[in-house]
Amino acid sequence: MQSPENPPTPTKHLYIETVGCQMNVLDSEMVVAALRKKGYALTQDPAVADAILFNTCSVREHAEEKAYNNLHHLKHLKLQNPNKIIGVMGCMAQKDQNSIFQRVPFVDLVVGPGQLHKIPEMIEKAELGEKQQLAVSLGRREGNTEDIKRSHETFDPLRDPEMRPTPFQAYLRIQIGCDKFCTYCIVPMTRGPEQGRAPDQIVEEARILAEQGAKEITLLGQTVNSYRYVEGEKVTRIADLLERIHPIPGIERIKFVTNYPKDMTRELLETVRDLPKCSPYLHVPAQSGSDAVLKRMKRGYTIADYYEMMDRINEIIPNPSVSSDFIVGFCGETEEEFQMTVDLVKRCRFKNSFIFQYSVRPGTKGAELYEDDVPEDVKHRRNLELLEVQNKISLEDNMRFLGQTVEVLVEGPSKWSVRKGQTGEFRQMTGRTHCDRIIVWDGNMRQTGSLLPVRVTDVYAFTMMGEVETHDYVAEPEVFQLR
Repeated sequence: MQSPENPPTPTKHLYIETVGCQMNVLDSEMVVAALRKKGYALTQDPAVADAILFNTCSVREHAEEKAYNNLHHLKHLKLQNPNKIIGVMGCMAQKDQNSIFQRVPFVDLVVGPGQLHKIPEMIEKAELGEKQQLAVSLGRREGNTEDIKRSHETFDPLRDPEMRPTPFQAYLRIQIGCDKFCTYCIVPMTRGPEQGRAPDQIVEEARILAEQGAKEITLLGQTVNSYRYVEGEKVTRIADLLERIHPIPGIERIKFVTNYPKDMTRELLETVRDLPKCSPYLHVPAQSGSDAVLKRMKRGYTIADYYEMMDRINEIIPNPSVSSDFIVGFCGETEEEFQMTVDLVKRCRFKNSFIFQYSVRPGTKGAELYEDDVPEDVKHRRNLELLEVQNKISLEDNMRFLGQTVEVLVEGPSKWSVRKGQTGEFRQMTGRTHCDRIIVWDGNMRQTGSLLPVRVTDVYAFTMMGEVETHDYVAEPEVFQLR
């Protein structure tokens, strides 16, 4: 892995806009780091940028249409300055490829997520007049498995701390691609076959992130707990990675997302239990509470399997915090099947759930096999109903924290503070507990990046309110006792 070198004095400006998952956030960080070596500095103003990049998502139709709308809004900038370079990267670029040039003719670059290492060279060619360059990976039927995998390999991961959620929180990719082929999902086509990165490379990158000030590292993979790397007769799993990363000085917390229910093994859960830096927070999408819907989705497990996994989590990890994903209105979903999803949420009592209305993704098996036959108003109503159930559970479960003192990693000013334009040293601050609950309090900017004991004074479904506990404290799982 390369370490940052002294970049040349910036002579050009880059504007980059990122939507979608944590993978995209990490991809943007690495692209920015590579372009800094070429003399680019970041700007928040597209009008002054020499190069504009959109990192796109294809999981939902709305995200794609928003990307195209944003691109069309740049037409006047291109007319004012024909030398301004505009590029589209990410999953939409891999999926739509040359059709992006047809819909938005003034775009100069289209780059899939497996070809991001080519962006600096492509920008240099565009500066010399080479327009409408395409760099995408092989499709799942366009070669043998090894050739397809190589075409999706990520480039040497240069890192840029300024592009992270906060300077002390960093993403670390351990896996790319996916082989689950859920019928609603485009990811196996846009990010290619599932591949685990080499363990030594992952651990070395974790050390560099810690040296750069990262206190919390989140391991990323499409199905992160499916991670597997074979080297000779040795097989490395995610539990092995956690054990190797845990001793690294400077790292205080380790998380991993997103998980696949069938791969939530006892070994992994016992590792999370036994390593204090591992967060007891697990994100495990269920998607539906109906076996029939799960079968149409090709999820590969039953509701009985999911309940068994939840029982295993609750048995092994003290006070676990589990969140989930759900798709409402999937093809053929009846009212009875939807109510099964409601029942699952009530039984599992997730910390929170991300709920989405199904939208057809061209190129998926769902688009090919099933009719999108649930009316939009029904999808919307089910979305609101499930969200209401989840919010009630989240509020009830947060009530148990009232009066407790929890350890919080301080992320910085709260969204409310930013929205209200608070300036100066004293602000409303925000952070997260070890189990990933959000808490806000009146504090000061010097607290940013530290681990603080905060006593919970009020709770809502998504947020807890608190005040910093100034006494000495002794750490216990999620609860801190005064000496």
